[in-house]
Amino acid sequence: MVLSVIGVICLVAAVSYQIFGRHILNNTPTWAESLSLLLVLYVTMLGAAVAVRDAGHIGFESLVNLLPEAGQRRLQIVIHLLVLLFGALMAWYCGQLAESVHSYKIPNLGLSEGWKYAPATLSGALIVLFSIEHIIALLRNQKVVPAWH
Repeated sequence: MVLSVIGVICLVAAVSYQIFGRHILNNTPTWAESLSLLLVLYVTMLGAAVAVRDAGHIGFESLVNLLPEAGQRRLQIVIHLLVLLFGALMAWYCGQLAESVHSYKIPNLGLSEGWKYAPATLSGALIVLFSIEHIIALLRNQKVVPAWH
């Protein structure tokens, strides 16, 4: 989450510089828009992983609450296994996509196009790890303490 907050600060700075350049200097910095779009990807994907860590993702709470306590725990484990599967697939396929476009360059930045898919790959891997953390906590009858208070 700290990296996401730093990313938002950098995003605000890049957009502010772009606006300043366009309206005050009458010389739009073309790289600022490309950087802003890249930063949005990082902030969003890291935020999504933190949402999984803090159990802020969409769940089946109404269905879970209808079950007896033992059934609730089993269904919560199934839900976390499905989220884990989603994260693994996201990491794998975004990693493959990043590899397939690594030789292309992002206009105005000169960075590899693969950097656009790196945050989703990282987020998928973090989602897998955080889902495992939730499953272990459920098996131990513990709660996962939210990372962001």
